[in-house]
Amino acid sequence: MALKVLTALDHARTQYYHFKAIIIAGMGLFTDSYDLFCIAPVMKLIGRIYYGDARAGKPGVTPPAVASAMVAVALAGTVIGQLVFGFLGDRIGRRRMYGLSLLLMVASSFASGFSICRTRGCVLTSLCLFRFLLGIGIGGDYPLSATIMSEFANKRTRGSFIAAVFSMQGFGILASSAVTMAITAAFNRATERGDAGPLQTPESADLAWRIILMVGAIPAGLTFYWRIAMPETARFTALVEQNVMKATADMGKVLGGLDVHNFAEDAEALRRSPQPRPPSYGLLSRQFLRRHGWNLFACAMAWFLVDIPYYSSTLFQSQIYQPFFPRPEHVNAYQDAYNVAKFQAIIAAASTIPGYFATVYFIERVGRRRIQMMGFFFMGLFLFALAGPYDNYWNHHTNAGYIVLYALTFFFSNFGPNTTTFIVPAELFPARFRSTCHGISGAAGKVGAIIGAIGFLWASQARNKEDVASGWKPGIGMMNALIILAGVCMIGAVHTYLFTPETKMRSLEENEGGGSQDGDSHEDVDGEENKYSTPSPLSVQPLVGQSPLQSPG
Repeated sequence: MALKVLTALDHARTQYYHFKAIIIAGMGLFTDSYDLFCIAPVMKLIGRIYYGDARAGKPGVTPPAVASAMVAVALAGTVIGQLVFGFLGDRIGRRRMYGLSLLLMVASSFASGFSICRTRGCVLTSLCLFRFLLGIGIGGDYPLSATIMSEFANKRTRGSFIAAVFSMQGFGILASSAVTMAITAAFNRATERGDAGPLQTPESADLAWRIILMVGAIPAGLTFYWRIAMPETARFTALVEQNVMKATADMGKVLGGLDVHNFAEDAEALRRSPQPRPPSYGLLSRQFLRRHGWNLFACAMAWFLVDIPYYSSTLFQSQIYQPFFPRPEHVNAYQDAYNVAKFQAIIAAASTIPGYFATVYFIERVGRRRIQMMGFFFMGLFLFALAGPYDNYWNHHTNAGYIVLYALTFFFSNFGPNTTTFIVPAELFPARFRSTCHGISGAAGKVGAIIGAIGFLWASQARNKEDVASGWKPGIGMMNALIILAGVCMIGAVHTYLFTPETKMRSLEENEGGGSQDGDSHEDVDGEENKYSTPSPLSVQPLVGQSPLQSPG
């Protein structure tokens, strides 16, 4: 017996509340990317303020170790947030934890701007602390946003809706660049003096970077009320809390066309029928590994593989835009940060956002698996194109051709695995494990991000010590780093082909049991039910109050 309210959700027409949910959930991802990507120009300002020495004849630069630590603490916090909030989303409820993660992001964004004091050591220490807390909030938003959107959407447009939520990251990058450009331009105009050289950083610059960080809390704060006012998802209420009537009533308040009385028989059947003890296997049990272990491996490994080249390529930007802008010693602090933000805006508008839109449009037509394979393959192809002639040509002739190839890697990461790895974990697992498994997959991705953002940033440095900038150590060179990253992408394509199932046009309950990789057939060649088809939702409900991690017995 299948719950009619869930079947109705799968076939519900697309309506206003679906788009409202996209905005509510998307604002978290918008804030995530704003906070993660505004740190690059902020580090330019902090370097000028706290590491400047006009007598040296060069602008102050944040030491590589400090900049790396600032990135690493945020990503480490994200790993913890994804694991903790993912688990609590299944244990306590998606809606209850949703407001808490947003509140943590808002508070941490404001606190990052205040950073307590104005001495270098104190500012950097407190900034690292608040960026770590911000990372926890950001990490918590990933599994909750994806799970909530997947459980609200109908099966025809579920992939497009989750992709639309994730696409708000692109607008967050664009917004962080626009806000940084506006603030630095305004401060530059307000403090412009004829006798001030580019190496003299005005005291007001210490206020500018704080404002940039604090502005990131505004869009998230504006959606806080709507987050806490959202009803719990029907699947959590019906399948985990086992309250079918409440699930139906909640959905009837926000979605038109759902008549509570039409589904009363579900609750009556539950009340009258004998209640056998439902399976109580936990996440750490052999039964879970047998049923869902391969899917969890497929999601976690794909996310790990894509985040290595994605985050390392983001941090290569500083070496790519330099030939197109004046050297740092020829511009002041505001102009230097402005140029970094301007380049980020160009990449976001020209490649990142179009890549997200392409996924939204094609994902229900092409499928998650094919888009992920294609994205990995073309990311690797363009990284190989950058790597091959790097030492002999690109290193000395960085031009528009290089920028185009670089932008195409971002386009196919977003029209590819960077988006699909966010979608697939929200569709493959049972309701009582869905948020937890998404959090585990996302945490694996952020481990890859740390490897890419920190490891490859240092590894890409020149092999000759004389060619390495102050504070860096010799590495394997940019060409070798790009070749390794391209190889990682090709491994991702093969991994997707071997392990990632297709989930399009199937209900979440159908996806729980696996089935054909192409997602087009639910029956075997004899026309009988596939042995992997999902049991009835009523037969797999956990005991009320049962921990998703509790093992049987």
